[in-house]
Amino acid sequence: MRIIHTSDWHLGQHFYGKSRAPEHQQFLNWLIEQSKSQQIDAIIVAGDIFDTGTPPSYAREMYFDFIAKLHQTHCQLVVLAGNHDSVAMLTESQKILQQLSTRVISAVSNNMAEQVFVLNSLKTEQQAVICAIPFIRPRDIVKSYAGQSANEKQRSLQQAITEHYQVLFEQAQGLSQLNQADGTRLPIIATGHLTTIGASTSESVRDIYIGTLEAFPASEFPAADYIALGHIHRPQKVTKSEHIRYSGSPIALSFDEANTQKSIVIAEFKNGDLSNTALCNVPCFQPLAMVKTHLETLAEDIASVVESKSITLKSEDSNIAESLSTESLSTESSSVEAKITHDERPGQEKIWLDIEIESAEYLQDLSVRIEQIVKALPVEVLLVRRSKKSRQQMPSHEKKVTLSELSVQEVFDTRMALEPWDSDEQQQRKTRLNSLYLTIAEQTQLANSSKQSLLEHSEAHTSSTSKTEQK
Repeated sequence: MRIIHTSDWHLGQHFYGKSRAPEHQQFLNWLIEQSKSQQIDAIIVAGDIFDTGTPPSYAREMYFDFIAKLHQTHCQLVVLAGNHDSVAMLTESQKILQQLSTRVISAVSNNMAEQVFVLNSLKTEQQAVICAIPFIRPRDIVKSYAGQSANEKQRSLQQAITEHYQVLFEQAQGLSQLNQADGTRLPIIATGHLTTIGASTSESVRDIYIGTLEAFPASEFPAADYIALGHIHRPQKVTKSEHIRYSGSPIALSFDEANTQKSIVIAEFKNGDLSNTALCNVPCFQPLAMVKTHLETLAEDIASVVESKSITLKSEDSNIAESLSTESLSTESSSVEAKITHDERPGQEKIWLDIEIESAEYLQDLSVRIEQIVKALPVEVLLVRRSKKSRQQMPSHEKKVTLSELSVQEVFDTRMALEPWDSDEQQQRKTRLNSLYLTIAEQTQLANSSKQSLLEHSEAHTSSTSKTEQK
């Protein structure tokens, strides 16, 4: 049996005013082609299908269209909710999508059958048992009590998550044996959407257990044959284990991910065991680049980064797509990562730039300077800011940092840094403020997404009315 492990699509993301819809559509088309060419039995999406709990209408349409097209290939789909996803929104289409070979697990359930079930191969043979665990919200598995310290809450949540995994794993072990008449067992695949200790994160990864559990120890996972994780956007093994992996996001979701090769994981199981894993590189559909520069070398550094990025993209275009044959994933006892590249990138796109200036001076004409430099280059500048170090070095009477140079998180962190956090009582207050900030940030993001959805609906209605009047 072969599965594709992917995660963190973030459909509907707006990136400094830019829509990611073209990139996401190309990725989904590419993913369907991979499922066909690689003879994939099931695709597991380990959380954060959408960027917000109220995604724009085009993102939902993209999601449903993908499911309908994938169903025609006879490949199963398992969708796990992430911390960005709305439980209610994913749940509302659960039953109808089950008719299209898609299992949606939106939240922790008291019904074991909703989270532990058998996956079939393309030939409808029972091939694996899955412990389908979505993002675990603390309120779903643990009760808080007045007077608990931050450390007590952390231990309580970690223990509850560990117990939840163990209970489902024991149920899966029973199914693993019961469904095999010949006495062999089915492999067990577990999922998760959380941060593990030691995972390498990026700017776009949001803390999900602020004030309670920063990271989950990998040693607490059950002994599943493969553990498909989401939430971290850089592809990586956990504790150097072949069978515990983050697939990473399919597109760069922040500028600090610009140089990260995006990928999906293809895992193959034989005779009840994981026989191999391989990374399959996702084409770059929209190039991004960071330029860290000084005023004196601004033009040269921008030109150098653009040239370097263009060479990389041309190199990608010249690569010959390699097939992932059955033989390449079959008999080796130790897993060898197959790095597979594809030349399915569309025509040359303008490179999106983030320009970070090392300068303590306040320059009103900086944007004009940059505009003159890049006007003849195949780039679009999305962000211009001074480095954090430069902002800190400015004399206090000259500090004129604009909000466009700061993220919301940086504004909050700057304000928090002004407070003393010495006593236990102050630490508890800090925890409460962190949790409150996270709640408000999520609510604001939901409100902005709702506003965007209403705007798109209004524009679509206006366009439809206009066409009717013309007729």
